[in-house]
Amino acid sequence: MPASPEDQPELLPGLVRSTVKQAQAKARATRERKAAGAAITDVDPVARVLLDLPLAHLDRPFDFAVPAAMAESARPGVRVKVRFAGQDADGFVLERLATSEHPGVLQPLRRVVSPEPVLVPEVVELAGALAERYAGTRGDVLRLAVPPRHATTEAEEQPPATGVVPRDPAAAEAAWAEHPLAAAWLGHLRSGSAPRAVWSPPPGADWPRLVAEAALTAPGGVVVCLPDGKDVERVDAALRATGEPEQHVVLTADLGPAARYRSFLRVLRGQRRIVVGTRAAALAPVHDLALVVVWDDGDDLHAEPRAPYPHTRETLLLRAEKAGAAALLGAFARSVECEHLVRSGWAPELLAPREVLRAAVRTAVAGASEHDLVRDAHARAARMPKQVHDLLREAVAEGPVLVQNPRHGYVPALACERCRTPARCTACTGPLRLGSPTEPPACRWCGEVHAAWSCPECGHRGLRAPVIGQSRTAEEIGRALPSVRVRTSARDGVLARVDGRPQVVVATPGAEPVAEGGYAAVVLLDAWLLLSRPDLRTEEEALRRWANAVALVRPGGRALVVGDPAHPAVQALVRWDMGGFAARESAARVEAHLPPATRLATLVGAPGALDDALTLLDVPDPVEVLGPVDLPDPDPYAEGPPRQRVVVRVPRAHGARLSAALGELQRLRSARKLDPVRIQVDPATL
Repeated sequence: MPASPEDQPELLPGLVRSTVKQAQAKARATRERKAAGAAITDVDPVARVLLDLPLAHLDRPFDFAVPAAMAESARPGVRVKVRFAGQDADGFVLERLATSEHPGVLQPLRRVVSPEPVLVPEVVELAGALAERYAGTRGDVLRLAVPPRHATTEAEEQPPATGVVPRDPAAAEAAWAEHPLAAAWLGHLRSGSAPRAVWSPPPGADWPRLVAEAALTAPGGVVVCLPDGKDVERVDAALRATGEPEQHVVLTADLGPAARYRSFLRVLRGQRRIVVGTRAAALAPVHDLALVVVWDDGDDLHAEPRAPYPHTRETLLLRAEKAGAAALLGAFARSVECEHLVRSGWAPELLAPREVLRAAVRTAVAGASEHDLVRDAHARAARMPKQVHDLLREAVAEGPVLVQNPRHGYVPALACERCRTPARCTACTGPLRLGSPTEPPACRWCGEVHAAWSCPECGHRGLRAPVIGQSRTAEEIGRALPSVRVRTSARDGVLARVDGRPQVVVATPGAEPVAEGGYAAVVLLDAWLLLSRPDLRTEEEALRRWANAVALVRPGGRALVVGDPAHPAVQALVRWDMGGFAARESAARVEAHLPPATRLATLVGAPGALDDALTLLDVPDPVEVLGPVDLPDPDPYAEGPPRQRVVVRVPRAHGARLSAALGELQRLRSARKLDPVRIQVDPATL
C-alpha cells in the first residue's frame, strides 16, 4: 500500500508548491477566458503582433483584437500572449490600429505579460534589416535583442538618469595625442556629426582608455561591443576611472538573468546612455544613438553562433547607417573587412606615426640573421632556441614575461617515435594525448587509456610529442629558470591580470592576462601551428593573435617570434604593418573571388535536402554554385547520412539579391516542411 503524504512529511512542501502552482494556473486560465469573452475596446481595437515562431513562412505580423481590459496596457513594444493555431504563443505588440485588413473575426489577446515596452521601434526596424541581410527571421533576431523578462528586477526602483555630461575636450585629445588625425575626428563627433574611422593603435597603447574617452565625447547614446568579458571589464574600469558621473552599463550574456535584465532596463528607460558589452549589446535599446564602437572585429567571438548568425561589425554598421551615428572600428591587427572600408573610401584611418610604432616595441624573429645562426645553429629548427632562453633570463629581471603557446593542455597529440605515425585510439580512432607527466596516454575523444600502446605501422612502443601544450611548456621553462615563478593561463583557468613582479606567464591565444605596467617581453612559440589551420582566414587570424599578445608589452618592450622569418604574416608583425598586410590579403581575395569582394552563403545539410534547396533557390545571374563537398561530422558516433556543404556566391553588388533569394528559400522550405538545411550568409570562417 503506497504511503500517504502524512507518512512522508518531506513530501509536503513539494505538494504544497504544486497545489499552489495549479491554483495559480487555473485562476490565470479563468481570467484569460473572461478576457476573451469581454468587450473589445473602442479606441484602436486592433493590435498588430509579431509572434515568436520558428517557422520562416510565419515571419510576419498578425492582427488580434484588444479587450477593453487591456486597452491601456497593450501598448506598442510590450510582451503579450496569444492563441495561435491552437497553441499559446509569445509575441510583441508592434502597433495599435483602428481597423484590420483581415476580413474575419479577430482572436483577442490572451494577456499582456508585462506593461514594460521592451521593444522599441528602432530595434524593430533593425531586426527586420538584419533578418533580410542574413536570410533569417525577425523572431530569431529579437531573441538576441530582448533578454528574458525578470519580474522582480522589473519592479525594482531604478536610479535617476545621468544624461550627457559634457566632457573636457582637452582630456580626450590628450589621451588620443599619439594619433594625429584623432583631434579632428573627436571634434566632428563632439559637434554631433557622424564621422567614421578605422583605428589601429600602436603596441602598448591603453586602448580601453581611448575607447572610454571617445564614448564620453559622443553627444548621445553609445554602443561599445568587445569580443569577451576580459575586454569588457577593461573598458568598464576605464570609464569608471575617468571620474565622470556614471553614464554606462555593462551588458553581456553571461551576467545572469537579473543583472542582464537590470542593465537592459536602465538603457531602455534612458537612465544610462552608454552600453559596454559583448555581441549581446549590439541590439541594446540605446536612446539617441550617436556612436558605435567595435573592438577587434576579426575575433570570431563577434560572430553569433545562433540563427541568423549576424556579425557584430555588420550589425553595428547597419545600425549606425540607419541612425546617422558615428562609427569607430579599432583593432591592433586590421581585418580584411575593415581594409575594404578604408580602400572604398567609407572610412579614413586613425594611425600612429612610424616613429611612435618603432619606439613602442622591438620585434625580432629567432634565427632571422646570420649572427643568430652563428650563435645557435638550430635557431630555426628548435622549438625553444637559445634566443628564447636568453630573452627570458634578461627580461624576467625587469618584470613579467609573456609566452604565447598555441595549444592547450600538456601534450595534446602524440606520434610514433620511430616512424612519426600519429598515435590513434584502437577503440574509436581518436587522437591520443598526455594529460600530465604522470598519466599514461589516453584518447582525447573517448577517454580510453592506452598504457601499452604500440605503433600499428612499425610496432615501436616509443612516443614523441609533435605538439606541446601550455602546461608542458611551463614545466620546461620552470626547469630552465628554477628561481622564477611560472604561471599558466588557458581555458581551464584564465588569468585576467597579473602584477608587475618578475614572473613568466605561459598562455594560450586569447587567454593572455594583462600585466600591471605591461610585459617586459613577449615570446611567440610555434608560429607554424597557427599558420597551419585549413581556413580562409588562417594568416589573418594568426597575425591578429600575435599582435594582441605583442600589444601587451610596456613601452620599449621586446618581442620574439619563433617561426619562419620570410613568412608575410611574420614580416607584417615585425614591421607592425597591419594595413599593408590587410591590403595584400584583400587583393588576393579579389583575385580569388572571395569575401569581402563577393557576397557568399553556405548551405549545409543532408545530400537530399541540399538537392531540394538548390532546386528551389532562385538567384539571378551572375551566380556561382560551388560543391557539394562532404563535411566531417563533429560527432564520430553520429548516425545518418553525411552532411554536405554548398557555397553560393555572387558579386558584392548583388549581395542584397542573394539574401532575398535565400530568405524566400527559407520560407518555401518552412511552408513545405522539408528537411532542415543550415543557411549562413557571410560566415566568419570557411
